[in-house]
Amino acid sequence: MSFWGYPRSDGSVGTRNYVAVIPTVVCSAATARQISDNVKGTVPFLHHQGCALAPYDLELVNRTFTNLALNPNIAAVVLVSLGCEPIDVDGIAEAIAQSGKPVEKLVIQQVGGTIATVEKGVRIARHMVSDASLVKREQFDESRLMFGSECGGSDTTSGLGANPAIGSAFDILVKKGGSAVFSETTEFIGAEHLLAQRAVTPEVGKQITDMVRRYEERFLEKGVDMRGTNPTKGNIEGGLTSIEEKSLGAISKGGSQPIQEMYEYGERPKKGGLSIVDGPGYDAPSLTALAAAGSTVMFFSTGRGTPLGSPFVPVIKVTANGPTYEKMKDNMDFYVDLASKDHMKEIGEALYAEALEVASGKQTKAEILDQSSYNGIFIVGPLA
Repeated sequence: MSFWGYPRSDGSVGTRNYVAVIPTVVCSAATARQISDNVKGTVPFLHHQGCALAPYDLELVNRTFTNLALNPNIAAVVLVSLGCEPIDVDGIAEAIAQSGKPVEKLVIQQVGGTIATVEKGVRIARHMVSDASLVKREQFDESRLMFGSECGGSDTTSGLGANPAIGSAFDILVKKGGSAVFSETTEFIGAEHLLAQRAVTPEVGKQITDMVRRYEERFLEKGVDMRGTNPTKGNIEGGLTSIEEKSLGAISKGGSQPIQEMYEYGERPKKGGLSIVDGPGYDAPSLTALAAAGSTVMFFSTGRGTPLGSPFVPVIKVTANGPTYEKMKDNMDFYVDLASKDHMKEIGEALYAEALEVASGKQTKAEILDQSSYNGIFIVGPLA
């Protein structure tokens, strides 16, 4: 099987062909949005970071911006800076340029304020979109895809149906030579040993368990016990009873293949196959981590229902909750019928086929309803 994607000069293949407008600090986010609002074919990445960051988080945000911009779904980039933020705008622009993508940076304090920056940005973005429109879809083997998976608004049906279906689709792609990544470290707690057992080496297994322990310790230092605050109120109303129950369901969205590597938030995997990125259970910054990793199609399982998408990557909403599917048909893309859960292989194949259609251009509900402009970037604060 194959899909129709956009070739990039760095050898990667995108499933979309956007010009990204990325503010490098919250102070320039409104200006970036105004530029994007005026140019069809652009997508903004709206967030609240970029200033007053501890050294660890400054490094994290810099690499996240860089790797977001390097996502294969992006054809060109407009960086919008205020001018006094600590973000390494020049370094980010240089890394983008080295990949072969067109990039321009606008500094509001230098250009002369909002109106002048929007006017200049609109002209630059229009030219970029015109050039990007010349790139045509070509047929590629599915091994050139990278899947990402996320779960949010979880209930009992998430672990029983939606997450295993995503895991089955993951397995298909990995076996065909493609790549897949999943995250949400807080939702590994109590099941991290099962993930470690699937690591390709004892060293990677230890990285996984250390990652979970480190995450818990960060919160314990601030007087917060993750095992006492998770599942959330919404999860409990959906029938989940313990963090271990939630975690067992959550990790099933990663499939069953060997885990090749574990890496930090905002980084990109260096190997193919299945990998884990250290990220939060909070949906918006988790999707950002998957996009920065290079995911070109994402799955998002939800039992309770959520409309959230991702700015640059199509997000396929998967639910196994019948009432949620009926109530939120405007948002849900794929229904897993629990009456057929004994046939998860066939369900996974159907979900995989849906992903290939989306990769080839089929619009997801989140894209159609424009639920994809805002995501977040996770920071951890000062480290001891």
